[in-house]
Amino acid sequence: MTITVVGHGYVGLVTACVFSDFGNKVWVVGHTPEKIDRLKKGDPIIYEPGLKEFLGKNLAAQRLHFTLDYKQAVSESDIVFITVGTPPTHNGEADLSAVFDVATNIGKNLKKGFTVVSCKSTVLVGTNKKVEEILNKNKRKDAQVAVASCPEFLREGTALHDTINPDRIVIGSDSNKAIDRLLELHEPLTGDRVITDLASAELIKYTSNAMLATKISFANLIAFYCEKTGADVETVLNAVGLDKRIGRVFLYPGVGYGGSCLPKDVNALVHTGRNFGIDVKFLDAVEKINADSRNNYLDKVLKHCKGKHIAIWGLGFKPDTDDIRAAPSVFLIKALLEQGFKLTVYDPEATKNIRKMFGDKITYAQNAYDAVKDACTLCILTEWNEFKQADLKKVKSLMKNPVIIDGRNIYQLEFIKKLGFTYISTGRQPIL
Repeated sequence: MTITVVGHGYVGLVTACVFSDFGNKVWVVGHTPEKIDRLKKGDPIIYEPGLKEFLGKNLAAQRLHFTLDYKQAVSESDIVFITVGTPPTHNGEADLSAVFDVATNIGKNLKKGFTVVSCKSTVLVGTNKKVEEILNKNKRKDAQVAVASCPEFLREGTALHDTINPDRIVIGSDSNKAIDRLLELHEPLTGDRVITDLASAELIKYTSNAMLATKISFANLIAFYCEKTGADVETVLNAVGLDKRIGRVFLYPGVGYGGSCLPKDVNALVHTGRNFGIDVKFLDAVEKINADSRNNYLDKVLKHCKGKHIAIWGLGFKPDTDDIRAAPSVFLIKALLEQGFKLTVYDPEATKNIRKMFGDKITYAQNAYDAVKDACTLCILTEWNEFKQADLKKVKSLMKNPVIIDGRNIYQLEFIKKLGFTYISTGRQPIL
């Protein structure tokens, strides 16, 4: 089968690499010449474990092709995936302009015969109907097109695994022919098949992300209770998670959720609900608790820091990614700079993106130990394995004051107590 993927971010590039690895001919359409040239040379642009190897393998096999030209790609494709971003607007709603622009270009280049256009971008309910209208308005008369919604559920850091081994594959369409073609394309993949209408498929993605965000905010709410009452949040949530109806996944307290999906999608669902006259106080509370968790962390830093030099471990919103969109690190760096602190930061992958944002306002360390040298406080914001396994005796010897403010609870209390740190974590009693 020949397919086209419009967009080469996390979703688009991973989708293209996986389907080309299954033997399909895959075109990837972009709009930036520099990025397309880098991709042609095997540079994935973004950091994702295993992606560079997948990209190189399928480029070498000549199954994967990158272009700026819609005509060359779309005209020979059986399926066209839309994977462009839907960033939030100034009022929090999803900006769908890129999706509609892409739909216009696809429509103008559809071949004679039947093509499936499937949207993987996270879009509001009703968007695919508008995409269908745009396609029909712009296509040639002898071109037949059917629209489908095929949302993605990959996680940054495990995107390849999630794409190859999905929990479910959701296909929403009014066309049985489109559904059959998408089922054929996805045949090598595991996971339950969910065949539904367009509106349900569109809402499934938002609902999934809202639930994940809710679990994180709920864990942080319980952490607030634990800090006030003397309870231990890890003990509480471990016990709660043993209930098979609940589970422990995503019930992790800390500095809140970030990244390109959860903040944006919860916000978009809030605004969609208001447009339909739905009371969204529940989702408002999820967002507020997420903000409160970051402010709570900042308060701890300001309370326990005994100097003006702070080290930060972890800049990406999660480990195994260089993505800093809505990352806790961005919030904390801005807040501490306003307070006049000197900051030295380190992350295995995300440093270059933070440097683009903050320039020479902060210092960038080459490794975790260089970051803590002469620092009075260490802030941990991302749970990279190298931080979990760091030589804390060495860390203590390098710091001016042995204070750790842990936003991810990566160390055991008894272990850290024996080393003589002041240790402030989330939802657990401080070691002073």
